[in-house]
Amino acid sequence: MEDNLDGLESRIGYRFVNRELLSRALTHKSRAFESGTGQGACSGDNEQLEFLGDAILGFLISELLMSRHPNFPEGRLSKLKAYLVSANHLYHVAQGIQLGKHLFLGRGEELSGGREKRALLGDALEALLAAMYMDAGLEQARSFVLKYVVGDFDSSKSEDESLVVDYKSALQEAAQSMGLAMPRYVIVKESGPEHKKMFLVEARIGQNYSERAEDTSKKAAGQKAAQLLLAQLNSLQEA
Repeated sequence: MEDNLDGLESRIGYRFVNRELLSRALTHKSRAFESGTGQGACSGDNEQLEFLGDAILGFLISELLMSRHPNFPEGRLSKLKAYLVSANHLYHVAQGIQLGKHLFLGRGEELSGGREKRALLGDALEALLAAMYMDAGLEQARSFVLKYVVGDFDSSKSEDESLVVDYKSALQEAAQSMGLAMPRYVIVKESGPEHKKMFLVEARIGQNYSERAEDTSKKAAGQKAAQLLLAQLNSLQEA
């Protein structure tokens, strides 16, 4: 295990004071479940760290974009942020630091190709960011985000339309333009074994419009449902 931690620390250029934080950030719930530590609020997996990392990442990206582009309208800032925190972008960032090879996975997740799963890698990257924040503070987290998440991305030259689409944001804008209620998202069902769960999410606008979609993460299922509902609204406008 120590060799596994050493390798990642060397690659990202930061050595943890509290190695248990790093170990937890790399531990998927499938591993914690199989080892018997997946019970209670502090389960030993990286889900709570991922929750914190998601918030830290959103804050740091928002701060960076406002600092670099004080004259950009809110809409453009939102689209740039949506790209930089998107599951697809975080997946490529995780691949760049070879995060997958350092994860602690359960046997089932290992056999199903967990080290290459987009949602799993994106969540682990957010957990790693949170662990870094808890170990060394906001400046270290900010340095990591600047170097690896933002990297050489030039937001001043990027065309909004060329960015990865955030369907939830696009659906909200469409609903506003049509005078409809704001979209709501509900987890309808969770299925499958602990190491390979599927989430069915419903996107709904008022009582008349809804779509459902399923995926291996709540975020991805929500985006898929939003995409389907957006297509439904677009077809109504075209009719």
